[in-house]
Amino acid sequence: MPTRRPKPAPHTLVLYVRHGETPTTGKVLPGRAAGLHLAERGRDQAQAVAERIAKLKRVDVIYASPLERARETAAPIAAARGLRVKVDKGLLECDFGEWTGGALKELARKPEWTTVQRYPSGFRFPGGESFREMATRMASTAGRMRAQHPGQVVVAVSHADPIKAAVADALGVHLDLFQRISISTCSVTVIAYGDGGPSVLAVNDTGDLARLAPA
Repeated sequence: MPTRRPKPAPHTLVLYVRHGETPTTGKVLPGRAAGLHLAERGRDQAQAVAERIAKLKRVDVIYASPLERARETAAPIAAARGLRVKVDKGLLECDFGEWTGGALKELARKPEWTTVQRYPSGFRFPGGESFREMATRMASTAGRMRAQHPGQVVVAVSHADPIKAAVADALGVHLDLFQRISISTCSVTVIAYGDGGPSVLAVNDTGDLARLAPA
């Protein structure tokens, strides 16, 4: 009698959502500093992305970075589904260490800024995290979500750099190229994780999500 092959585990669909706009977006590197909330525009963005995600047939679980701006973005998404937001430290922003709170125009003048943009895999923020550590953390978080939620739809509200790292990992792109990926506030990036590897279905998406499904 021929041996039956084990049935592959169903895909886990992860919708990575960047948090909404804050008063410092595009001006300051806020990092993990506490107390940064969504701006009025950010709250409007969060409501809009919640309405977009609400059009999907199902959402099974919603995770968010512990930072206020991420949890505030996740709140209307969860409310639309009658779900509770689960905080996950794996989705945290990169730890920028001594650069936390720095004005971007001033940080851009530092000689290390070129390394941040062109050779991020070789850079560690002084007193903080390296890009490699952040990327490894995000890959581990994605693997854990897949293991815990096979065949389910997961919303994960995070930050620009961690989501860019998740995309680079899913595409098999070297971390030194991840700065070429753009992740706007309240955009949705969708990755299906399965036995055959991840499939990137959308990046930085602001359109209709109902069409998304693994091929």
